[in-house]
Amino acid sequence: MTVAGAASPAAGAGSVDSTAVLVERLIAEGRSVAVAESLTGGALLAELIRVPGASAVVRGGVVAYDTALKHSLLGVDAGLLAAAGPVDPAVASAMAEGVRAVAAVGGHPADWGVATTGVAGPDPQGAAPVGLVYVAVADAERTLVREHRFAGDRAAVRRQAVAAALALLADALDAFSAA
Repeated sequence: MTVAGAASPAAGAGSVDSTAVLVERLIAEGRSVAVAESLTGGALLAELIRVPGASAVVRGGVVAYDTALKHSLLGVDAGLLAAAGPVDPAVASAMAEGVRAVAAVGGHPADWGVATTGVAGPDPQGAAPVGLVYVAVADAERTLVREHRFAGDRAAVRRQAVAAALALLADALDAFSAA
């Protein structure tokens, strides 16, 4: 697992639809993706599937809003959840890795897993402040995690988390393809 520092999500420049570009790239590469979401509650999957043709690459997603579901559905270690809580970089990594397997088709896991976990507010969750978000992407060999500290209300934090997850997937496609 690699943890990168806080980064700003890429905002769409002008009329460029960055999500459409990302989906088109996945289609061109013949790579599938699945998502595991907590604070984004399905918004990440919705953003991906709003793009025409996304069904060629988007396998589906799991909304594990309840911490126990992160373990039972995604295979996140119960000890890790008990020790670190749900808002942790290792939990985000495990979610991204776990959703690849959950979204297996014909015995083949999704090529990419993307995960979001964090605190959208209005209140902190344990020691995790509002706006603390971890996004992760995983392929068969590597997992990349980024920590973010977003400002704004609950809706703004969730929107920023979706944008950050998509930006991290785009970055991973660039970095992992070059490796």
